[in-house]
Amino acid sequence: MKVFVRLLRYLARYRVRLGAAFVCSAAVAGLSGAYAWLVRPVLDDIFIKKDEWMLMVLPVAILAVAALKGLFNYGQSYLMNYVGTRAVADIREELFLHLMRLPVGFHDGNTSGRLMSRVFNDVSLMANAVAGVLKDLFQQGLTFLAMLGVIFYQNWKLAAVSIVVVPISSLTMVRMGKRLRGLASSGQEQVGDMTSSLQESLTGIRIVKAFGCEEAETDRFARSNKAYLRTAMKAIQVSSLASSHLEVIGVVGVAAIIWYGGYLVIHGSMTPGAFFSFLAAMFMAYTPIRRLAGANNTVQQALAGAERVFAVLDLETEQARDRGRRDLPAISRTLEFKGVTFQYEGTDRPALTGIDLTVRAGEIVALVGSSGSGKSTLVSLVPRFYDPTEGAILLDGQDIRDGTLSSLRRQIGIVSQSTVLFDDSVRNNIAYGRPSATEREVVEAAKAAYADEFILRLPEGYATLIGENGVKLSGGERQRLAIARAILRDPPLLILDEATSALDSESERIVQLAMANLMKDRTTLVIAHRLATVQKADRIVVLDRGCIVEAGSHEELLRQGGLYKRLHAIQFQDVPL
Repeated sequence: MKVFVRLLRYLARYRVRLGAAFVCSAAVAGLSGAYAWLVRPVLDDIFIKKDEWMLMVLPVAILAVAALKGLFNYGQSYLMNYVGTRAVADIREELFLHLMRLPVGFHDGNTSGRLMSRVFNDVSLMANAVAGVLKDLFQQGLTFLAMLGVIFYQNWKLAAVSIVVVPISSLTMVRMGKRLRGLASSGQEQVGDMTSSLQESLTGIRIVKAFGCEEAETDRFARSNKAYLRTAMKAIQVSSLASSHLEVIGVVGVAAIIWYGGYLVIHGSMTPGAFFSFLAAMFMAYTPIRRLAGANNTVQQALAGAERVFAVLDLETEQARDRGRRDLPAISRTLEFKGVTFQYEGTDRPALTGIDLTVRAGEIVALVGSSGSGKSTLVSLVPRFYDPTEGAILLDGQDIRDGTLSSLRRQIGIVSQSTVLFDDSVRNNIAYGRPSATEREVVEAAKAAYADEFILRLPEGYATLIGENGVKLSGGERQRLAIARAILRDPPLLILDEATSALDSESERIVQLAMANLMKDRTTLVIAHRLATVQKADRIVVLDRGCIVEAGSHEELLRQGGLYKRLHAIQFQDVPL
């Protein structure tokens, strides 16, 4: 019930339309009751008493009731669907925004396919509850009450017999509903697995084809699909059983009413018109009960989706965790790592241990070491993708956790090996993070990144759509766009995470020229496996197993004869592997 009430809170901003929909639903219910009530005078006055005046009046009355009911039915249907659709759009937007604000650690532990399932499939289930079910709860609930009023008006004793089936029907609805919610929750998990499988296969389609694994990927998707199919069929079975049970219960109730009502008519305690009016109201009341039973099934499935959505919405965002209350000024003196230790959740040893490092403003510091030595983890702590387990990172002497996240990240630019571009125009990809930039500023950034020449050769120049993650561009072209994006952002602090490791020699030469423009007068942390690319760094820091083991210039480290010299010798084939 808590989940359902929380779901209904999203309707609060549309209370005026919701109130109008309720009024329309009440009118539809009342007019439906008028149908059932009119059966009595039609039978008694026209067919038994043969009243010609009533023969003229009653058909007109029925037509008027039908016209009014149609008008109000349109009003409540449109208004309820409007409210429901808008509320669901609000939920989906809030969920997406919340996902954007959750820490990187959350995204590390959840595949993008499963999160996409939350945004689309789970929210779509909620849409069924808000848009469709709420309409049924209003209209069918009020219609049932209207019919109940007609029933009691005609004969309260017969009405007492008829409502015996209501608690029995309710018990069936509750028991079947609980079972359906469990199945719906399992089904949504399986939809998440299926979406994840689909997303991975489509994203990696070139690798799939290159390794001839189309059949293997199809089998993997088929397993997820079959698991979901089994759960869906169980849900259909439970839903069908619920409908059958309610049908049988309803027939038993109708049989009892016909027997007792017939007895009353035969003994003169009730007119035939009153009995058939009662019976019409009973049949018309049965339809709302059946619709409400179906709505209950949909509600249970929707609540399973809502629970999964609210479970994400209840997670603490980066902004909620952020204790910073003041803006951090741009770096002017130092970036300092002071006794920094960091351990990922679920691991048994720290990725970094006791890191002490001071980077002076304007200095280029290169981080080198074997894979898994902690280089990427170290630079991920600077924009606070993660916070240190122990120790602190200081910017001009201030703990970066004391400043706001937005003020910290505004002064950081990142260019990584896995360039992230969007299925948008070249211009918008360069201006990402600074959409207010002028065309002249975008072109100047592109020129500084040595990207303007190839951009102008594209079919539509800066307006060319580059496809998902820049699939229509070469690796070097994608990297130059990423550098142009960082140049336009103009950050005082720069992180280059193996920005040239995947490029050929010619592309690397051009990208190195672009990076030289980017690094000019900026505090820069550079991660590189190719030691030739960092020899001109002001300082080289060597990491091994999460610890700093050496630091100095290229020449100093070679003279020390430690790990850096060995890595250098291996890369330049001075020693056997």
